[in-house]
Amino acid sequence: MESTVNLAYDYPLLGAFWTIMWIFLWVMWFFLLFRVVVDIFRDDGLSGWAKTGWLVFALVLPFLGVFVYVVARGKDMGRREQDHVRAKLRETDQYVRDTVGTAGPADEAEQLAKLSEIRAKGDITDEEYRRAKEMVLHH
Repeated sequence: MESTVNLAYDYPLLGAFWTIMWIFLWVMWFFLLFRVVVDIFRDDGLSGWAKTGWLVFALVLPFLGVFVYVVARGKDMGRREQDHVRAKLRETDQYVRDTVGTAGPADEAEQLAKLSEIRAKGDITDEEYRRAKEMVLHH
């Protein structure tokens, strides 16, 4: 009578688990590789030659290059990402301010004058005028 050894991999559920795990690890690996490449180009402290060297190292020997980059320069990767996000947020805020503008006293006076004209024509009631005036003054 022969004895057979059942390996854990012979079970289909475990095989599916290992397949999913390897796919996840490959996706995470590519994510890390792209993060390193983006960080290389984003870092203003590196010279052009240093960026080229790191990029070649990360692309020619990807596992070793990414490992060495993360060990050597990974501490500041988060700070550079935060600086980039803050700069983009400041640009967006400035764009919104420039586009919309801020309502100053002159703008409020113009809006109140227009509201008075509309009320004088009879297009809005006194109650609507009062609510609109509050919105202009408290907005």
